[in-house]
Amino acid sequence: MAKKKIQFMCTAFRDGFQSVYGARVFTPDFLPAVAAARDAGIRWFEAGGGARFQSLYFYCNEDAFDMMDAFRETAGPDANLQTLARGVNVVGLDSQSSDIVKLHADLFKKHGMTTIRNFDALNDVNNLIYSGQCIVDAGLKHQVCVTLMELPPGCSGAHDVDFYTQTLKNILAADIPFDAVCFKDASGTAVPSKVYDTIVEARKILPSDTFIHFHTHETAGVSVLANKAALDAGANAIDLSMSPCSGGTCQPDILVMWHALRGTDYELDVDVEKVREAEEVFKDCMKDYFLPPEATAVEPLIPWSPMPGGALTANTQMLRDNNIMEKYPEIIMAMSDVVRRGGFGTSVTPVSQFYFQQAFNNVMFGPWKKIAEPYGKMVLGYFGKTPVEPDPEIVRLAQEQLELDPTTEPVLKLNDADPNKGIEAATKVLNEHNLPVTDENIFIAAACKEKGIRFLQGEAEVGVRKIDKAAEAAAASPTAGSSAAGSPSGPAEYMVTVNGEEIFMAFEGNMVTVDGKVYRVGIQPHETPGGSAGASSAKSAGGSVTEVKSQMPGAVFKQLLKSGDRVRAGEAILILEAMKMEMEVASPVDGTVDEIKFSVGDQVHTGQVLATIRG
Repeated sequence: MAKKKIQFMCTAFRDGFQSVYGARVFTPDFLPAVAAARDAGIRWFEAGGGARFQSLYFYCNEDAFDMMDAFRETAGPDANLQTLARGVNVVGLDSQSSDIVKLHADLFKKHGMTTIRNFDALNDVNNLIYSGQCIVDAGLKHQVCVTLMELPPGCSGAHDVDFYTQTLKNILAADIPFDAVCFKDASGTAVPSKVYDTIVEARKILPSDTFIHFHTHETAGVSVLANKAALDAGANAIDLSMSPCSGGTCQPDILVMWHALRGTDYELDVDVEKVREAEEVFKDCMKDYFLPPEATAVEPLIPWSPMPGGALTANTQMLRDNNIMEKYPEIIMAMSDVVRRGGFGTSVTPVSQFYFQQAFNNVMFGPWKKIAEPYGKMVLGYFGKTPVEPDPEIVRLAQEQLELDPTTEPVLKLNDADPNKGIEAATKVLNEHNLPVTDENIFIAAACKEKGIRFLQGEAEVGVRKIDKAAEAAAASPTAGSSAAGSPSGPAEYMVTVNGEEIFMAFEGNMVTVDGKVYRVGIQPHETPGGSAGASSAKSAGGSVTEVKSQMPGAVFKQLLKSGDRVRAGEAILILEAMKMEMEVASPVDGTVDEIKFSVGDQVHTGQVLATIRG
């Protein structure tokens, strides 16, 4: 009997990049691997969207629309190029207005995409109705999603077969047009038997010719078994990746799944020998990129704190950037309580980031002392309805700290009424900065906000962890000059051997990192924690001087005042950014700004003096 040919989408160049490198990969570096995969016969690629949209502006100083154009040219005219969208959030962490949701679909069609996989992390079908219609109206294929995960042990109330089946029924009742249904498990934690039962139930209520796709990650170590369960239940396609972006936080490798299906009634629709050759090309393309060890490992504790592979390494990259990677185990463990009390939104972007941000705050400031704004807005209803009601105590804390009332208004209605959202608002920002008003620029301004404007102004920063071979060789030379520390691709990073011991060093501007500790020329790192405006005072000839210290590590995102400005107690002096959160640093006293000690883009850490105020 002939075996059933299994279709798959190659996720290496989108989810793979996000799951291994925090989505920070330069386009020219990976296009030869796309060409090799094309030559191996692969015709279905995940080619953008998700975190790969914002990351290009935030970290790579590249235009995502240019990347999509180049991907299409390389993959060929017949390839199915698929992107990822987050319902009314489209490709931003924040939700958007109706006109931006429509613009997203129109622009992705314009720049060569074929299909958009569209999901809502809360499984709130209201967030899929308009966004799905826009995708279809733009002439794209729409793959509508039900998002899966396993709840931490001891939790119940959602994320079971009945819940997923009801979500699918809600999609059908809403008459959302779609070309395929995807069951998306971003954390790789869904129990394989539950995957099987869910897809069996889906087959009962969907038209017989419905195309069903299953997506998972290897993070919890059960991806091959889950994929097989999905196929046994009647799924038509699965997602697979290519080394070095496979296994661990990624999808299982094409070669691994090919091997796992040997001797079964299934076989992958692929020439496995040509895939082997393509993987060697891909490994060569990525050989100079820093490969985080957690990206290649199965994490047995993930079911207790479901962190999706695509968010895990993005967050560990940011922890490394802020030199607090040692906090990672605590943060992951803190996530369990955050999930339990937050209403059971699926741990997939953006909700996975909300969970991580709140867990981060719980570790850094104390449990529930500081509600992360996105997490607080989620439990208050500003992203839609959570699967179950959040903990009333957490809702109360969010309401008090954010000074927002709970809402049941539809997200699009809220956003359409917000004067700071939409095409008109983005156009105004572009005009204020004397930037060309094009559809692409409008969307960049809306989705990427201030960092998008910085990119358009030519002021974007580069934060790609890539080894500069020339700089490494120069640094190892006894005659190395100051140019050895420079790199067009961001910080120059080296492993230096001293007395037989390897030491990691990175140079960027006047910042030097040595084995995880950051030094600024002329300034020694402080280890004493301060408050949100941690302060100490000293008498001087000109009056008392109050030091304003950083309560946590981060990067200076914006300077609000300058030396000589008058400031009142509680007024923000600058804004720090850490873990995709912006936090104001306020003056604890009335006075005059004496000195701002850091510039925009500088990394700071806990206890460092950010500014001085003269009273």
